[in-house]
Amino acid sequence: AKYGDKVVSQGGLKVVTTLDLNFQEIAQDVVSKDMAELSGLGVGNGAAMITNAQNGQILAMVGSKDYFEKGSGNYNVALAIRQPGSSIKPVTYVTGFLQGYTPGTTILDSPTTFPQAGSKPYSPVNYDGRFHGPVSLRTALGSSYNVPAVKMLALVGMPAMIQTAKDLGITTFDSPENYGLSLTLGGGGVRLIDMMTVYGTFANNGNKYSSSAILEVADAYGNILENHKSDKGKQVISPERAYLINNILSDPVARAPTFGAGSLLEIPGHSVAVKTGTSDDKRDNWTFGYTPEYVVGAWVGNNDNSPMHPRLTSGITGATPIWHDIMTKILEDKPNLAFTRPS
Repeated sequence: AKYGDKVVSQGGLKVVTTLDLNFQEIAQDVVSKDMAELSGLGVGNGAAMITNAQNGQILAMVGSKDYFEKGSGNYNVALAIRQPGSSIKPVTYVTGFLQGYTPGTTILDSPTTFPQAGSKPYSPVNYDGRFHGPVSLRTALGSSYNVPAVKMLALVGMPAMIQTAKDLGITTFDSPENYGLSLTLGGGGVRLIDMMTVYGTFANNGNKYSSSAILEVADAYGNILENHKSDKGKQVISPERAYLINNILSDPVARAPTFGAGSLLEIPGHSVAVKTGTSDDKRDNWTFGYTPEYVVGAWVGNNDNSPMHPRLTSGITGATPIWHDIMTKILEDKPNLAFTRPS
C-alpha cells in the first residue's frame, strides 16, 4: 500500500520485522493443539497474538488456526472486526477512575432498566443470571459483573468512554450514534490488534505504543526508508489510573466470585493481569492477559460469526486455555515482575 506492488516485488527491499520466531512457533503450536480439543464445542477457528508491552512490537501473530486450510485459513482474526464482550470493560472503568471514582467505590448490582431514546428499554443481566447487591468497583471489574459495568458507563457518559477507547488504541468506535449502553459489554466491534494496544498501554503505565510489525525498511542500495526502532510512545492516561486497572486485573481475590480460585486465569509464580470476554450467543470468546513485559491475546469463534456451543465457558474453556498455555511458556524461567506502583 505504501510503496506499490512493483517496488515491493522488484525493488530489492529489505524489511526487518518485529517477529520473534520462537514466540511465533509457541503461539502456532498452542493454537493448533488447543483448537483440536475444542472440536466438540462448535469452535471453528482460533487466533493469538503476543506483543512486547514496553514498545508495542508484535512478537507473534497467529491470525487463524491453519493458514493453509481451504476456504477459511486466510481469515486474519487479528485485523477482523469482532465483538469484544466484557474484554472492553476496563476501558469503561478507567474512564470512571479518570473522573474520580476509585476501586473502593460501591455500586449496586441489582435489577435495573435504562430508558433508551428510539428503542425499547435496556435491562442488562449478569453472566451467571444472578444479582450480587452492593459491590466495590474492584470486585465488579474483577468478576466481570455486567450490571455495574452498564451503570458505570451511564455515570461516566458515552462520549467520555469512547474518547478513552480511542486514546487507548481502539480505531473502530466511529459511529457513536449507533451505540447504546451495551457498548461496555461488547456492543461495538473491535480488532484484536487494537485490543493488544489497549492492554499494552495499561501494562506500560498508560504510555501507548500502537501495535507494530516493522522495525526497518531499506532499499536495494541500503538507504533506510523507515526506522521504527526508537519510536516514542504517548502518555494517554496517567500511571496512577493505569495502575488501578493493573492491580484489579491481577487480583485473584477480585475475580474469585466468578472464576473461583486456582483457575486457568492464574499463572503460578507470576503476577499477571487478565480479562476475559464473551459476546452475545457465544460468537466470540477472548482472553487478554499481560505482565510488565508481555501482552498475550487469544480468540476463538467462527469465521462466519455463527455461535459456538452453549457449554463453552468464559475463563475455563475457549480462549483461556490458549492464553494460559502461551503465557506459561513465554514466562518459563523468567522472574516475576510486579506492576510498578506510582508514588
